[in-house]
Amino acid sequence: MAIPDFQTLMLPLLEQLEAGEATASQVAERLADQFALSQEDRERLNPSGRARTFANRVGWATTHLRKAGLLENVGWGRYRLTERGKQLVASHPNKVGMKVLDQFLEYRKWRGTGPGSTPGTPTKLPDVDLTPEELLEATHLQLQASLEQDLLERVRVVSPSFFERLVVDLVVAMGYGGSHEEAGRAVGQSGDEGIDGIINEDRLGLDVIYLQAKRWANPVGRPTVQMFAGSLEGKRASKGVFITTSVFTGEAREYVKSIGKTIILIDGTTLARLMTEYGVGVSETARYVVRRIDSDYFEAG
Repeated sequence: MAIPDFQTLMLPLLEQLEAGEATASQVAERLADQFALSQEDRERLNPSGRARTFANRVGWATTHLRKAGLLENVGWGRYRLTERGKQLVASHPNKVGMKVLDQFLEYRKWRGTGPGSTPGTPTKLPDVDLTPEELLEATHLQLQASLEQDLLERVRVVSPSFFERLVVDLVVAMGYGGSHEEAGRAVGQSGDEGIDGIINEDRLGLDVIYLQAKRWANPVGRPTVQMFAGSLEGKRASKGVFITTSVFTGEAREYVKSIGKTIILIDGTTLARLMTEYGVGVSETARYVVRRIDSDYFEAG
């Protein structure tokens, strides 16, 4: 089944602690069993790849319940129900979420919505089912997708000479081609709205990659990719990278899987993503650092 959001986890988490105190990991394991989560779901990571989604949601559910005075710490990473928590569970609510927790003053203060808090406080949390980290990541992904789409539209209308420089900038940023000067000499215009060249795979030139990039609007089919594969023989290259601002057909992608040579196909969407990742044609406007408590630091004391 789908991994439950952090608000859905609140009531089951409280019920799990009715029997007595437990560690955060014990509660998370019991909840995973209760929701019949597969091993894959238990280990699934957030888009950032830095935290397991389910454990992160259990952690945020715990934080909200603790800020509402329903849970309390009994040592590092161990929790138990408070008297308020016991009373809430005994009332047999259908669901416990942020709206239910809003009845408690200290919770509203923590969220920045109660007396003693000020409008716009950094801790003000929206009424959504995403954890703050998931909301941040979702917003980041949305902004990045929009950026990549705009970036690709710009690339599709640049001049052939600019496109050549763009490809050189990208391959050098990715660690190929040596220097800008070396890659610039190796990559030349082919005269068909594209460029080609032989670039170094490493700084010493121990291996080379045949590069072809086409600023096309139409899909690139198998015949074009097949011609590219055949040209590797005359270029002293066993590896090739084919870049296009459009897309590759399914037949073209299946073809490169069936041959002995190594050919990487980079379509327009992937090109824009690589430019964003390696800082080509984009600039940074803001950076947010998310910190968490260093458990090792406190345990060492």
